[in-house]
Amino acid sequence: MKDYILLLPILFIFHDMEEIIGFGYFFRNNKQLFERFPKITAAYKDFSAEGFALAVYEEFIPFFGISLLAFFFPCKVLNALWLGLMISLTAHFLVHIGQSIYIRKYIPSLITSLICLPPSVIIIIKSLSIINIDLVTVILIPVAIIGMIINLKFAHSLMHKYGQKLSGKIES
Repeated sequence: MKDYILLLPILFIFHDMEEIIGFGYFFRNNKQLFERFPKITAAYKDFSAEGFALAVYEEFIPFFGISLLAFFFPCKVLNALWLGLMISLTAHFLVHIGQSIYIRKYIPSLITSLICLPPSVIIIIKSLSIINIDLVTVILIPVAIIGMIINLKFAHSLMHKYGQKLSGKIES
């Protein structure tokens, strides 16, 4: 497991750099997407590069934190949580690929999703062959996945509020 653990935050930050660099330009030049796909773009209302970077930083904390803990203090609980986070990140890549197919357009995140998906799947498969699958693992993997879904919603709310604050829509 130790050979794979630190790849999680590396894959995360590699992927999210494409998003941070590209989304501002993409949204400025594709305003029609907000009207055509309101469910997909709702999370990016009041988008600002600073707010998005804050959301990415907040999301990075559990990926990096659990990875470091699992690397230095390997145990069944941390390995299961780590694997749940790895599965979450891999699902995130699939969502971006699906979004791009759905809107029939490149979105910032597509290239790194395509690059990161195969190694992520391999890492998950190899980790599943190493890790001892028991009741604790079966419970903690979904707990980590649900935790990351909740964390993603929190990160998007941070991004939204920070974007509003920067645009002057809310006072400090």
